[in-house]
Amino acid sequence: MEIKKELKKYAQSDAIEEKFAYFHKTGKGQYAQDDIFIGVTVPDIRKVANLYYKTISLKETEELLHSKFHEERLLALVILTYKMKKAQENEQKDIANLYINNTKYINGWDLVDISSHHILGKYVLEHENEKDILYKFAKSNNLWQQRISIVSTWIFIKEGKYEDTLKIAEILMNNKQDLIHKAVGWMLREVGKKDFDVEYNFLAKNYKKMPRTMLRYSIEKFDEGLRQDFLKGRI
Repeated sequence: MEIKKELKKYAQSDAIEEKFAYFHKTGKGQYAQDDIFIGVTVPDIRKVANLYYKTISLKETEELLHSKFHEERLLALVILTYKMKKAQENEQKDIANLYINNTKYINGWDLVDISSHHILGKYVLEHENEKDILYKFAKSNNLWQQRISIVSTWIFIKEGKYEDTLKIAEILMNNKQDLIHKAVGWMLREVGKKDFDVEYNFLAKNYKKMPRTMLRYSIEKFDEGLRQDFLKGRI
């Protein structure tokens, strides 16, 4: 594919490639074990996406998403976010379905975080009857579907809608994965940026049973005194 050749023009040195692998935890037993990087940064991936997203078909984008190379999958997802922003109703559904049916390839925290709220979140926000997919993903045994479920609600938060974020946070409360703790804490923090009382009341009810990392991410922007009250169990 021509788009792959264009992307490889931006590939950097082996040293950079190794740093990417370390950053994304590709070692044996880690969550991104054996993922392969070619060393292209996100800004450069966006440059390529801007060149091709208007002309590349959904079928070709799906093929790109199936790549063994991390940056090619990321490129496909960025293209889908751009397409979703401009899509008419029928194409929005096609893009959302493509996303839902290919979560096995959305298998990195950056892949989820750059795409889920722009694609699945946007679609569900505009089609509330499709909301069950977020809860299905939250209750799955798949790490990346779980992260998609909570990060997708970021677009709801921006619209002042917090109910689904809080419900999915409760579902994921006892999750064992650090990446889920961080994602839930991050989304709760985003809720607090929009409505402090909503976040505070949720945390006051749940913080003693939350994983420590989830709590720390949630209260990162609190005043130091209040942070310590939560951390030391004084609420």
